[in-house]
Amino acid sequence: MTDPMDALRAPVQPVDPDPIFADDLRERLRRAVLGPTGASEMTAQKTVVPESELGWGPTLSPYIAVSDARAAIDWYLEVFDAHQRGEVYEMEDGAIGHAEIGIGDAVLMLAEGGVGDVPVTAPDSPRTFSTTLHVQVPDVDATVALAEQRGAAIERRPEDQPYGRVAAFVDPFGHRWLLNTPPPTATRHRVGEIAYTTMVVADDEKAKAFYGAVLGWEFESGSLPHAWGVPGMADFGIWGDRSQRPEVQLCYRVNDLDAALERVRANNGTAEEIQRKPYGLMVECTDDQGARFQLWAAP
Repeated sequence: MTDPMDALRAPVQPVDPDPIFADDLRERLRRAVLGPTGASEMTAQKTVVPESELGWGPTLSPYIAVSDARAAIDWYLEVFDAHQRGEVYEMEDGAIGHAEIGIGDAVLMLAEGGVGDVPVTAPDSPRTFSTTLHVQVPDVDATVALAEQRGAAIERRPEDQPYGRVAAFVDPFGHRWLLNTPPPTATRHRVGEIAYTTMVVADDEKAKAFYGAVLGWEFESGSLPHAWGVPGMADFGIWGDRSQRPEVQLCYRVNDLDAALERVRANNGTAEEIQRKPYGLMVECTDDQGARFQLWAAP
C-alpha cells in the first residue's frame, strides 16, 4: 500500500498571506526600519481581530489592572508580538473598562481600575509581587532585549535551564513576567492524537468537485498521482485509489512505536514492518475488525 503520508506531501506553492500576519509583519518592519519615533509614508496598522472571528478564550486568563491602558496595550502588542482581540471598551469618563490581547494561544485581559463595583488598584512600581505572569515566547533573548529598550526592569537575564531558556522582568506598568522558550524536544502533542487523516476515494476528481462545492475546499497536488492536499489543513489529504474501498484512514501519534505494535498484536490486530521516513517512523496496521490505520512516531 502506498504510504498515505507520502500522498499528503506537496511541493511548496506561494499563497496569499494571512491578513493578520501581514498586518503584524508590516508593523514590525516599520518599527525595525524607523524606530519608535520614525515617520514614513508606510501607514502603521494595529492588528485587531474582530469579535466575530474570535474563538472563546482559554479556561484561565489573567486580568490585570493598569494605570494607562492605552500605553499598556501598545507595549504588550509590541513586546510580545501580540494582537488585539476585539475593540477596546471605553467608559463614560474615558477610562478603558476592558481590553483583550492575544499572546500566542492565550488571552491577557486588562482595564484601568476594577471590574464593576470591585475596586482594583494598578501596581505602582511594587517591590514585592503576589503574582507572576508566565509566558512562552519563541526567543527569550530577543523579547527581553526589546522589553528593556521599551522601559522594562530586567530582573533575571536569559539563562538556560533543563526546562528551557528563561528570563524575568517587570514591565513599565508594574507587572512581573517570567519568560520561557521550551527546549526543542518539548511538545504539547499527546500519545493517541490523530496526526494525519487520509480520505481514500475511488475517483479523486469527483471527490474534489463534491467537497469543493459543499465545503469550499481548494486543492493542491501531492507528491503522488491522485493525491491532493487542502491548503490550511496540513494534517489532511485525499487519495484516489480504485483498488481500495472508500474509507477514512487515521494515523495516530505514538512515542514508542515498538511498544505500540506489541499492543496491536496482543489485541488481535496486525501490523506490517516499520518504515523509516524523513518525517519519522511509520507502520501500517489493521485492528481486530479489519479497519486500517497507521501509527507514527516523530523523528
